[in-house]
Amino acid sequence: MTTEKKDVLLPAYLVNGEDELKREAVLKRLKARIAKLGDLSFNSDTFDGERATGADIVAACNTMPFASEARLVLVTSADKLKKADAEALVAYLASPFASTVLALVTDKLAKNTRLYKAMAALGKTAIIDCAPLKRYELPKTVRSLAVGHGVTITEGAANKLIELVGENTVHLDSELKKIALSHRGNDAVNEHEIASLVSRTAEIKPWEFVDAFAARNQTKCIMCLQRMESASPHALLAMCVTRLRELICARSLEARGAERSLAATLKMPDWRVKNHVAWARSYTAEELRGALIGARDTERAMKSGTDPNDAFLDWVLAVTRRG
Repeated sequence: MTTEKKDVLLPAYLVNGEDELKREAVLKRLKARIAKLGDLSFNSDTFDGERATGADIVAACNTMPFASEARLVLVTSADKLKKADAEALVAYLASPFASTVLALVTDKLAKNTRLYKAMAALGKTAIIDCAPLKRYELPKTVRSLAVGHGVTITEGAANKLIELVGENTVHLDSELKKIALSHRGNDAVNEHEIASLVSRTAEIKPWEFVDAFAARNQTKCIMCLQRMESASPHALLAMCVTRLRELICARSLEARGAERSLAATLKMPDWRVKNHVAWARSYTAEELRGALIGARDTERAMKSGTDPNDAFLDWVLAVTRRG
């Protein structure tokens, strides 16, 4: 492991994760640091990992900088390099060129790969985590991004923006820029303002539908299905069945006064099951068992010529109907 100084550039960095806004910020800072040492327009190369060869990337890395102390070699989609090309980079990283900074950008490079291990061996700061935030963490981030654009935004408005735009932080930040330009006054941007200014571009996530199903919210179930054009009714049926089994477990544990052990029993984090007990209470034990039997019959119908979407919707309406 190399010894690092905080202000010294390492010979390579792995920008690993699917959060595009984080990746953009990391690369912007890295380019700014290298630009202080010389003109980047003469001292940078960019490669696409889907098409580039390891030999070409290594050749660029071994090129002397022009009128500068350092040059940058950027490889996007580096996790899509062919095995032989990734191995060429592993070999290069064993003795990297002193005046080159190699930046590999990946969506999700596994820690057990040789390339990841070679990058990690360069120092603890060589791996830059850009993993996307969890859904429950996004509203706080959206509100923080809004402040950067000169406005404040309520929690309800942040959630509404995420609902309409999706979880891509670049898209969220772009919408916040537009909102900041349109907003008047010193009050926080509220949910109604978001609804009037922002068009829906995000498809509903399957888990949002499953949550509405568990809550027996028929109106929201229908709304979600209308906005889930790419969702398979077969996949949604399987997800709903899984949720029903979780609710059966929640009812059973609550009956024994052991509902606090639900997360451990289901081997899930606490936040994933925070509403399960309340949802389970809205069903009788007979209704939950009947829903599972109905799911079995629905699956058979879907495989026997009945329109899958119609069969699934009929089952959903039957299960979520109250009284």
